[in-house]
Amino acid sequence: MYPQFSSRVKLFSIAMTSVALLSACQEAPPAAESAGMPPAQVSIQKVTRESIPITIKLPATLAGNKEVEIRARVPGIVASRNFEEGQKVIAGQSLFTLDLVPFTLEVEKAQAELNAAQASVKQAQRERDRLRKLKNERSASKRDFDNAASNYDIAVANLASAKVVLNEVKLDLEYAQVKSPVSGIIGRELVSEGSYVSGPEILLTQLTETDTMRVLFGFSEREQLQMRKDVDSGSLTLPVNNEFEAQLILQDGSRHNNVGKVNFSDVRVNRYTGTSEMQAKVNNPNGQLRPGQFVRVQLIGAVRNNAVLLPQRAVLDNGTGKFVYVATENEQGAMVVLPAPVEVGEWVRVNDGNFWVIRSGLTDGQPVITEGIARIFFPGMPITIVNEGE
Repeated sequence: MYPQFSSRVKLFSIAMTSVALLSACQEAPPAAESAGMPPAQVSIQKVTRESIPITIKLPATLAGNKEVEIRARVPGIVASRNFEEGQKVIAGQSLFTLDLVPFTLEVEKAQAELNAAQASVKQAQRERDRLRKLKNERSASKRDFDNAASNYDIAVANLASAKVVLNEVKLDLEYAQVKSPVSGIIGRELVSEGSYVSGPEILLTQLTETDTMRVLFGFSEREQLQMRKDVDSGSLTLPVNNEFEAQLILQDGSRHNNVGKVNFSDVRVNRYTGTSEMQAKVNNPNGQLRPGQFVRVQLIGAVRNNAVLLPQRAVLDNGTGKFVYVATENEQGAMVVLPAPVEVGEWVRVNDGNFWVIRSGLTDGQPVITEGIARIFFPGMPITIVNEGE
């Protein structure tokens, strides 16, 4: 009897203790709620305005300054190729030689005809002079003299024609040496020795002048319209005559040593791409740049006036647009952060740092969070500004 009573007392005591402990746990507030979240330590940058040089980056392709199709001006048999494929040639260098024998024979024939024409002129001149003397002595008729004078004129005309023919065949002989019109890099041969070429319709090879390269790129109509609006509003200044400097960025991210200049902008807009063609020229003395190469061209010379610059890390994206965190006081006078939507412009690099140009959304003097953004978990979170006095 007594042992059973003792066990019941113990069970009752344990139950009461459990109830008391459970009640105590329910009444005590969570430690985090009682303590509250500490303010995040952040750094700010107050909004100021300045004029900043900006660059415009666009994809581009390269082309030789001159790209020439080499063709024979006269028909003939290709006797020799006088260049190494893919090597540099100079202006005036012979690239192909046609069989010269037919052209040489034509020159000799024309020279002989010229000599005969010269002899005919001398003979006609002597006959005309003789008949003039006889006519004056009334020993020859006027008709005979007129015929002699006409024969002389015909002989002179034949001589002039013979000279033209000789010059033509000499020119053909010269054209039998197919020469390079410019200095550049020669391509592969398209016609081999022994082949007959009928004239200019047959392409022999191609030549590209590479000491200077053309940079070809398109500028979208939308970007041009926006630039015109910015220029009209005074927020953007362009170089005189739109002569941007052109810096090339190669595929590995390196920059070409020589900076070129934009020298052409087409007034037409391509109806398929919505862009206007532009061109810059860049010196290429070491041959690093090659035709057909893809690069990025960086146009230098524009200035964004009264621009707001913020570090790239300070501008965030929430999926619907860009925004920044700004510091402000709440109703209780505590410093908190709130998001502010912004419209961004160009991405610029200043002193090895990346910055966004802010086109709208901020006012002068507004404090923008630039450091400690990772400590901000929700809008309205309390903050402590660590660089307030800077």
